[in-house]
Amino acid sequence: MKKLIYLIAFISFSCLQAQTSYTSILAAGLEDSKAFMHGYLKPGTESLMYSINNGWFSTAEAKPFLGFEISFIGNVAVVDERKRTFTFNVTNLDGLTFSDGSTSNEVATVLGVVDPDVMMEYTFQDPVTGQTETIEIKLPESLTSEDVNMLPSGFLQASIGLLKGTELKVRVFPNIEINGNTVGLFGGGIQHEFTKWLPSDKLWPVAISGLVAYSQLDAEYAMEDVSVVDGDQQRIENLTKTWLFQGIVSTRLPVINFYAGFGYITGSSTSDLKGEYEVYDVDTGVVTSVKDPLSITHDISGVRTTLGTRLKLGFFRLNADYTFAEYNTTSVGVSFGFR
Repeated sequence: MKKLIYLIAFISFSCLQAQTSYTSILAAGLEDSKAFMHGYLKPGTESLMYSINNGWFSTAEAKPFLGFEISFIGNVAVVDERKRTFTFNVTNLDGLTFSDGSTSNEVATVLGVVDPDVMMEYTFQDPVTGQTETIEIKLPESLTSEDVNMLPSGFLQASIGLLKGTELKVRVFPNIEINGNTVGLFGGGIQHEFTKWLPSDKLWPVAISGLVAYSQLDAEYAMEDVSVVDGDQQRIENLTKTWLFQGIVSTRLPVINFYAGFGYITGSSTSDLKGEYEVYDVDTGVVTSVKDPLSITHDISGVRTTLGTRLKLGFFRLNADYTFAEYNTTSVGVSFGFR
């Protein structure tokens, strides 16, 4: 369970928590390291963006002026089996090769494992001694040491009715610290019900609205205790941002309602390797200090469709929905509201 918590909080750089192979791979050159890490982290950061961007709505009806609702929302992004490995090709790399002599292999992403372990080598000529040196590297796998089938997220969300047909939403996962590592999330959105402007809007059997929402996750992982490369203030910083543009339609029944949405998601997640790292320079034969050596960014964009249902009993509400997208997501919410 502890490892799973770390995976949720620091999925964009969890290979560093899993093992020390990542800082070892720095010895193979920054460009080769970046090529591997981009493919390794991609499914993790993408599924994270889809997960934190879900659960923004459970009805198309906007709250009346100063009507409010407090919600506890949990999301689970489903990880497809194809996202657990990726093809790593070394043809265009400077020094990294597979120990078995192949030019490409299926290797694990941050969400998967492979059996047997994949070993790589970095061979270079020492400019001082003239001798050929070889470094062996074991590629990292999933943090949990097993395939990851889903990526959960959760947060607290508050909504309040403003002007006619307009509702303001705010969500937060307060900054928490686990063994010196921190993670936090916040977001905001505006939903407007268009049917409020129609004559006798209450006579319509459905409500129609639009939603624009923004989510941001900030995380930092102190890695000096697990790094095998000497240096100072070594850490990983991650910044993940997503936008959602959503159309929503829902029924207007007293107790049980159904809702659907069609939208567009876009986002970006950047993981930065910060601090100083003592790396052997094969050109000069000396150890040099490299500061903030790597920055890896992943972007997503695509359409999504949501189907869900909502139960309302007085001030208590319960909803559940399923979103079809690049990473399908299930969302469940428990809410308490007035008006």
